Amino acid sequence: MKSSRFDPIILTLGFAFLYIPIIILVIYSFNASRLVTVWGGFSLQWYAAMWSNQGLMDAAWVTARVGVLSATLGTVLGTLAALALVRFSRFPGRTAFSGMIYAPLVMPEVITGLSLLLLFVALNVDRGFWTVTIAHTTFTMCYVAIVVQSRLLTFDRSLEEAALDLGCPPVKTFFKVTLPLIMPAVVAGWMLAFTLSLDDLVIASFTTGPGATTLPIKIYSQVRLGVTPEINAICTILIGLVTIGVIFASIASKRAELRRIRDEHVALRGTT
Repeated sequence: MKSSRFDPIILTLGFAFLYIPIIILVIYSFNASRLVTVWGGFSLQWYAAMWSNQGLMDAAWVTARVGVLSATLGTVLGTLAALALVRFSRFPGRTAFSGMIYAPLVMPEVITGLSLLLLFVALNVDRGFWTVTIAHTTFTMCYVAIVVQSRLLTFDRSLEEAALDLGCPPVKTFFKVTLPLIMPAVVAGWMLAFTLSLDDLVIASFTTGPGATTLPIKIYSQVRLGVTPEINAICTILIGLVTIGVIFASIASKRAELRRIRDEHVALRGTT
C-alpha cells in the first residue's frame, strides 16, 4: 500500500498533540514565578516546596504502596488466569470465567467503582488503603491476563514436555522452564498494572477512605482551586519515574527475550 505524503504530517501533529502539553508542564515546573502561565526565570524552589508539602508526600507514598502491591497481586492472579484459559480449553464455567476476565476491560470505570463501593458497604468493610488495593487489583489483573495469555498462545510446549520426560515435577517445570520463558510478558503486565494503578482516579475515588488519599485524588482536589507550581513539579517527577521504568523494563524484556531464544536454540541442538 502506497503511503500518502500527508502521513508524516498527520503523525507529527498527533505526536505534537500528545507530547507538547507534557513538555510545557515540565518546563514550567522550573518556573521561578508562582503564576504557572507567566515565565519568571529558572528555579528549583518549587521542587523544594513540593518536598515540604506533607499532604502531597503522604498521597505519593500511599499511591506507591497501592501501586506496587496491587500490581504484584494483579500479576500473580492475572498470570494464573491466563494459564487457566490457555492450558485448560474446556472446563465447567470457562465461558463465564473468560467473560469476567474481559468485562472490566470494556466496563466504564464509574460502574466498576460504584459496584466495588456497594460491595464494601454490603460487607461492612471500612474503606481505606486495603479497599483501594483490592479495587486496583481487581481491574489490573485483567490487563495482565491478556498480556500473558498472548505470550502463552505462542509458547512452545515441547520444552515443558522435554523437562517432564526427564523427570522434572510439574511445579518445578513451571518455575524452571515456563516462567522464565514468559517472564517478559509477566514484567510487561506488571508495568502495565502499576501504571494503571498510578493513573487511576475514578475507582480510587469510590473506594478510598480516611488516610488513603492517592496522588491523583490529591492533585485533582487541588487543581479545582487552581494549578500550583508544586503540582507541576511532582508531575514532572512522575513523568521521569515512568520514563525510567519503561526504559528499564524494555531493556530487561529485550535481554530476557534474547536469553529465551538462545536457550531454545540450545535445547533444540540438544534434542537433535
